[in-house]
Amino acid sequence: MELRQLQYFLKVAQKEHVTRAAEELHVAQSAVSRQIHQLEQELGVDLFMQKGRNLQLTPVGQLFCKRVESLLNELDRSVAEVHEFLDPERGEIRIGFPHSLGTHLIPSIVAEFRRHYPHVKFRFKQGAYPSLIKDVISGEVDLAFISPFPENDGHVAGDIVMTEELFAILPQNHPLAGEEVIRLEQLREEKFVLFSQGYSLRPIVWQACLQAGFKPQIAFEGGETDTIRGLVAAGMGVSLLPEMALYQTNPMQPAQVRVVEPSVTRTVGLIHRADGKLPLVARSFRTFLLTYFKDRQQNNTPVGS
Repeated sequence: MELRQLQYFLKVAQKEHVTRAAEELHVAQSAVSRQIHQLEQELGVDLFMQKGRNLQLTPVGQLFCKRVESLLNELDRSVAEVHEFLDPERGEIRIGFPHSLGTHLIPSIVAEFRRHYPHVKFRFKQGAYPSLIKDVISGEVDLAFISPFPENDGHVAGDIVMTEELFAILPQNHPLAGEEVIRLEQLREEKFVLFSQGYSLRPIVWQACLQAGFKPQIAFEGGETDTIRGLVAAGMGVSLLPEMALYQTNPMQPAQVRVVEPSVTRTVGLIHRADGKLPLVARSFRTFLLTYFKDRQQNNTPVGS
């Protein structure tokens, strides 16, 4: 059974006439008759019966016609979606990212990209480090921002797009809140508000504390930067957050202080499946992003500005 047979069958069913169907299909009448005959032979049933000068569907033909019409409509929609997906002007980009990038970076770069491609659609998915890796490998998302960049994962490929400094955040009334720079060791006796297990910022902060000579005492754990920031502002402890996560989103804000000894940073990468070919619209977005971050690094311009 061929697609062309189904298309010819449906057209004859709609026109109730082989000649008119052939004219609309821009093929010879004999070609239409031959395809219908071959289809009936393959199915072992008569799909049409003669009614005057026209053709009429048999009962089994009516049943088959409903299925074929539904099938071809679905096929047409699928083809249209593929064309839309591949068209940088009207396609869809599926992108994953950690919560710490969702407040400022993602809205900024999407807005900038849509200045050039206003009809592109975006489907967003937030997640922790393991789930973002999984989503890229499974094809759930085309691209994902991730931190830290996975250096030795053969299932994904990508680029480091930026390195970001982490700042200490403290309650506004903390004795160190007015300092320009502190050593991480000065927070040895403090309670820490950290991300929960599975979030990439947790091991970065944990390792930095160990490097400074102490193991952080955990007071609270959370899964969102707003939660971490709010708990610190409320006096529940201290923490370290990347600069990207410190844009003000509510009136209750902690103090932020630069950390030295050690300086704490994280890499942010843009990844895609190693063995998969990106859709054209996603490739266009990836090219835009790499240029976006490179330009800002060369011009020393803050990301998101």
